[in-house]
Amino acid sequence: MTHCNAGRLATVEHGTALAPVYAAHAAGVPVHVWVSETRPRNQGLLTAWELREAGVPHTLIVDNAAGLLLMCGQVDLVIVGADRIAANGDTANKVGTYLKALAARAHGVPFYVAAPLSTIDFACSSGAAIPIEERAEEELGAAVAGMQIPAANPAFDVTPAALIRGIVSERGIAQAGELGQWQA
Repeated sequence: MTHCNAGRLATVEHGTALAPVYAAHAAGVPVHVWVSETRPRNQGLLTAWELREAGVPHTLIVDNAAGLLLMCGQVDLVIVGADRIAANGDTANKVGTYLKALAARAHGVPFYVAAPLSTIDFACSSGAAIPIEERAEEELGAAVAGMQIPAANPAFDVTPAALIRGIVSERGIAQAGELGQWQA
């Protein structure tokens, strides 16, 4: 399972979270990717399009179906990208990532983050220091029949390092507490 777009449209070539998927598929490992849609919308749709173009079996799901699929044993691994990783391994990604990490932990499914080293901000001590973008209420369609309904629309959330099995970079896989080994 993946969440948000972490393929070539978001980065380059094979992307971040999709790179291991493409490598497994090319090696003949049977892969099926549950692609979680996101808010702001269409990040999952972009991922599904990329996987279709690469011939990788996949299914687009609404983001809140992830917990059900994890509970039912239909997911072996969750791998997501990251917009920013704090020095302690706390990771910011598209909103909904944290809930997937919680559900993965509850059901014994490993949860990984794949990102280039440049995503790790060693000057940021923890996820508490990562600002969360609040997007416009209008994106939620909060105006109905002339009524303005108050809405909250955070674009990102922070997954605590304790929920992350490993962080994958161009240097390999490290535990959150081992990120200092990659510091230049």
